[in-house]
Amino acid sequence: MALKATILKAQLSLSDMDRHVYQDCAMTIAQHPSETEQRVMIRILAYALQLQERLEFTKGLCEDDEPELWVKNYSDEIELWVDLGLPDEKRVKKACNRAKQVVLYTYGENTQGIWWQKNQSKLMQFANLSIYSLPFEATSQLATMAARSMALTVTIQDGEIWVSNENQSVQLLPTQLK
Repeated sequence: MALKATILKAQLSLSDMDRHVYQDCAMTIAQHPSETEQRVMIRILAYALQLQERLEFTKGLCEDDEPELWVKNYSDEIELWVDLGLPDEKRVKKACNRAKQVVLYTYGENTQGIWWQKNQSKLMQFANLSIYSLPFEATSQLATMAARSMALTVTIQDGEIWVSNENQSVQLLPTQLK
């Protein structure tokens, strides 16, 4: 019998002073059985960092041809493609050819630098690609905030990100690779 996704509910209060986006939103997230708490929390973080009209979660891990998040226009064209992890160059190329803008958030312990050295020269050719490296220690702390029901506050100012709940607060300082 196949395992079912775990349904998580989050109340998100965003104050993004860098982009002047201030919004409260409720979201329901399906956590794939093979998805770690760290990854699901990075998906929520990516949602907060990219929040705009028509932004939505996709099938994610269940669908190879879809990102984690996207924005589609009324003609069903992909305006924004948001992916996570350390994808191979072919996947990034495909995303850059399908979407007007692609944002990739990398994470992982001791693997991001190796991945970037291997793929940097190939990825630099894509003008519509932005890549941000998330520090492993901070994303690991973020994972401890995962729960079936969450109330999260995300504050962004001068590139610094603070994610907090009623018990703890985590500071993230992403590094822009491209």
